[in-house]
Amino acid sequence: MRAELSFFVGALGLVALTMVVYRAIPEGRSGAQDKTGRGGSFVLGFWVRNWFYWFIRPVIRVSLALRLSPLFYNILAVVFGLGSLVFFARGQLPTAGWMILLSGFADVMDGEVARGRGLANKSGAFLDSTLDRFSEFAAFIGMTLFFGSGIRAVAVLLAFGGSMMVSYTRARGESLGVLCKKGLMQRAERMLLLGVGGILDPTVSAALGRDTGFVLLIVVVVIAVGTVATSIYRTLWISRELQKR
Repeated sequence: MRAELSFFVGALGLVALTMVVYRAIPEGRSGAQDKTGRGGSFVLGFWVRNWFYWFIRPVIRVSLALRLSPLFYNILAVVFGLGSLVFFARGQLPTAGWMILLSGFADVMDGEVARGRGLANKSGAFLDSTLDRFSEFAAFIGMTLFFGSGIRAVAVLLAFGGSMMVSYTRARGESLGVLCKKGLMQRAERMLLLGVGGILDPTVSAALGRDTGFVLLIVVVVIAVGTVATSIYRTLWISRELQKR
C-alpha cells in the first residue's frame, strides 16, 4: 500500500472513531439541524458539519490560549494554497491534495479564532474571502500546469471559472441585499473533492489501468459541472428575489 494511501486510511479511521464518539454524546444525538449558526448547505449534511466543528474545538482552544491571530491562519491558508500549486505542477498529486485540505482547515480556523477573540469585523471578513480566492486560484494554476494544454486544461478553466462565479453571485447578491447560500459546490465541497481526489489519484488511477491524473480529471469535471450549474441557479434565484422587492 502506498504511503499516502496508508496515511489517508489512518485519517479516515480517526474520522470514523470520532464520529462514533460524537454520535454517542447528547450533542451528537440531538438531530441534524445546523448548530454552527453559519447557515447555508453542505453536501454531506449538517450533522457532519456539526461534528467537524466539535472535532476541531481542541485546536481552537489551543489557538486562543496561544493568542494566535486570525491573520496567522489567513497567511497559513495562502501558504498551503501556494504549496498545492507547486506540488500539482510537479505531479506530486497526493501532497498537493493534502496541501488543499490543510489550506481549507486553516481557512476555517481563522474565522473561529476571530470569533473566539472578539476580533470578527468586516475588514477581517473581506481579507478572509479575498485570500480564499487567491488560495483556490493557486491550486487551479497548479492543476493547469500539471494537465498541460488541450481538453483537460479547458476542464480546469471551466472548474475555476465556475468556482469564481459561485462566489461572485453570492457576493453580488449580498451587496444588493439578497443572501443566497443555495446550491452545491461551495468552497468547502470543492476543496474536499480536490484534496481527496489528489490524494487518491495515483492509487485509484493505477488500479483502473489509467495514467496518473485520471481520477483528478474526473473530480475537476464534476466541479466544473457543479459550479456552473450552481452559479446559473443562484443567478436566477437572486434575480427573482430582487424582482419581488
